[in-house]
Amino acid sequence: MMAVEQEKGPVFEKTITLTVNGEDHELRVAANRTLRQVLHDDLGLIGIKEFCDAGVCGACAVIMDGRPILSCMTLAVECEGKNIETIEGIAKNNHPLIEAYVKHHCMQCGYCTPGFVVTAKALLDKNPNPTEEEVREALAGNLCRCGTYPQHTKAVLEAANRLGEA
Repeated sequence: MMAVEQEKGPVFEKTITLTVNGEDHELRVAANRTLRQVLHDDLGLIGIKEFCDAGVCGACAVIMDGRPILSCMTLAVECEGKNIETIEGIAKNNHPLIEAYVKHHCMQCGYCTPGFVVTAKALLDKNPNPTEEEVREALAGNLCRCGTYPQHTKAVLEAANRLGEA
């Protein structure tokens, strides 16, 4: 690691490699930067939202090596060699969740939607035929200020059905 002087003292940097939505990236990052900052600010993946910045809302969720994580609570330097999937990758692959979310009007302001979709995809990757209760439990860490919670469950169950038919 290399030290970089800042107003409050040295911040160490490290070069890391990440696979994001199937593309490899080599990035030089400060040791105190979060994965959310790197994905959003450095790679321009603006679907990753900063809502609470304290790990309680789910708006910054991404899938890392098959598990949903909160990118605002994960240091980028800890993600060396990891495979990361964001809402942009899910949309690019035209996952049935995207259409189901639109059909069921799961968003009003839409700010929380990427985190919900990412979390739902991680659930469906692990459990392609979840029950209503399993969907609710999986999405419990995601907050929506507009209160569209019932619609999210409907959309996830519909996407599961469409995946099962494919």
